[in-house]
Amino acid sequence: MADPSAPLLSPAARRWTLASAALALVPLLLQLPPLLASVFAVAAVLTALASGQRVLPGPVRVLLVLGMLAAIYWQMGARPGRDTGCALLAAMLALKSSELRSLRDARSLLGFALFAPFAAFLLDQGPLTMGLAVMAALATLLTLQRLARAEGHAPGAALAEQMRGVGKLVALGLPLALAAFWLFPRLSEPLWGLPDRAVGKPGLSDHMEPSEWLDLMADDATALRVSFIGAAPPPEQRYWRGPVMTRFDGRRWDRDPYSERRPPPPVTRGAARWDYQIDYEPTDRRQLVALDLPLQAPAGTTLDGTYSLRSDRNLSALTRWRLQSAPAAAYTEPLSAFQRQLALQLPPDLNPRTAALGRQWRQEAGSNDAAIVARALDWIRSRFAYTLSTPAPGRHSVDEFLFDQQAGFCQHFSSSFVVLMRSAGIPARVVTGFAGGQRNPYGNYYVVRRMDAHAWAEVWLPQRGWVRVDPTAAVAPERIYDTLEDRLGDGAGTTLEGRWLQLGQVGDFLRRGWNDLVLSFDANRQQQLLRPLGIDKLEPAQLVGIFIAFAGAALGWMAWLLARGERERDPLLRAWHRLGRRYARHGLAREPAETATEWAQRVHRQRPDPALIPLSQRFVHARYAGAELDPSLVRDLHRHRPSTGATS
Repeated sequence: MADPSAPLLSPAARRWTLASAALALVPLLLQLPPLLASVFAVAAVLTALASGQRVLPGPVRVLLVLGMLAAIYWQMGARPGRDTGCALLAAMLALKSSELRSLRDARSLLGFALFAPFAAFLLDQGPLTMGLAVMAALATLLTLQRLARAEGHAPGAALAEQMRGVGKLVALGLPLALAAFWLFPRLSEPLWGLPDRAVGKPGLSDHMEPSEWLDLMADDATALRVSFIGAAPPPEQRYWRGPVMTRFDGRRWDRDPYSERRPPPPVTRGAARWDYQIDYEPTDRRQLVALDLPLQAPAGTTLDGTYSLRSDRNLSALTRWRLQSAPAAAYTEPLSAFQRQLALQLPPDLNPRTAALGRQWRQEAGSNDAAIVARALDWIRSRFAYTLSTPAPGRHSVDEFLFDQQAGFCQHFSSSFVVLMRSAGIPARVVTGFAGGQRNPYGNYYVVRRMDAHAWAEVWLPQRGWVRVDPTAAVAPERIYDTLEDRLGDGAGTTLEGRWLQLGQVGDFLRRGWNDLVLSFDANRQQQLLRPLGIDKLEPAQLVGIFIAFAGAALGWMAWLLARGERERDPLLRAWHRLGRRYARHGLAREPAETATEWAQRVHRQRPDPALIPLSQRFVHARYAGAELDPSLVRDLHRHRPSTGATS
């Protein structure tokens, strides 16, 4: 609340304060739902304009608070989470200007505003958020400096001089901050977990139902980046395996809890081997993906009975995984009776036309399961089309898709194909994950985006086991196998779209560099910090010792700068001492008991310089006679250099 006894803000100081607070609010607004962020931004502008004329009445402020709470509930519901707390912080900051009247209010607003960029780091740690946070911090320091001058009734300073003051403050703290980031011992596991988000990030789920992926498939945000050690697999092998769905209720597919508890079945591997590293973007979920089929689960993950990877904890930050995969030539163990029954399960009294078609094909093909699979693919290839515009499914959704619509996307194709195979007596299941990936030539890695989310089928064939079948690829192979190189190779690189794609690749390469340098710097990398010097691993005690040494040096640097600033706070005296140091390099340093005039006369006798004596007289007059400081004197002292005359 405004303090009537505190000095009031000038219009200029109010503008600086509001601008700094707005800059601090921006990185947080960018992480909230767009509609909610727009409401907060409009409320912040209107509140600042309305309270600039007079203090808003208490009932009006209460109504504004209630309106903000209602907007948060409208967008996020009543479930608490990280983004809910950040939204509350943004709402309160948007309304804080209603109390901005005095210098004390301004300092309170700026201190409160600095929480906003730090809260944004709970939702995103990217370079854009960091850049905006740094700009907000610098603007806040600059504004606090202006407020201090206003409170002390000091004359205004040029913006360049104020920026130099902020630069000195940054120079004071930066060495200690860098030492803390690189050297302060990190824990392999966090002491506590971050709360979940109220509004989940798009990502792979442990279930699949009609049209649930439409938002995901329209999102071009990065899901993961992959670097291959050695050769990369061809496009037709870039299937990133995620959750496997076995249970079907006629509308929704779900994972089988029993399979999650089983170890992966033994398989005979093919000749190909893929060695790669995945940088997985945060999803706040536990599902991971790997190329078919992972050889083993990396530390911190579990490989279940369907060869799906799952993290031991929620992926709330960027994570890095080293994996090896090889396609399966054959499964060496047959399906158990329970597994076969589960892979043939269908809800009764649903999709009768599909069930009848499956029985007919079984009668015509006999025991040849591969012939039934090929017949289904030929039918889909000749009669079906790929589209994201599909009507809402009815009760017999598979019948409607196979016999009436005959157009859809991967969810429809994979689900209907599996139902048709089960109707024909072939064990089948749905596999979800990603397909494809675009190579970034600047960093030689592959980017898999959320819009590459995909669902395909697996069928159990005698002597082979589970075999991947992608009915979507039979209809729209470009949806699966088209790459950025194909598009640029067709001449798109010279078009506006091609240049935009190339610019996006450069931006993603820079983002990956940020991930490598900052976000993936964990306890393991910290312990290997001195490996180039022959030290394989730093123990925690060694890290503490190195950190204390660097922190001590940084604190010494801070103390020296502060002491130097206190000794030479006067810009005139600083300029005079710098001039003296220039002459000292020529053996003409001032003696301790020598006055400025005496020193200038002695220097003139040894190295004649007609400009030095008048300059020293101007300094003495300004420094000791109480005369008003002439700005040109400081400039002339900075510009003066010793003459080239010989020393007598």
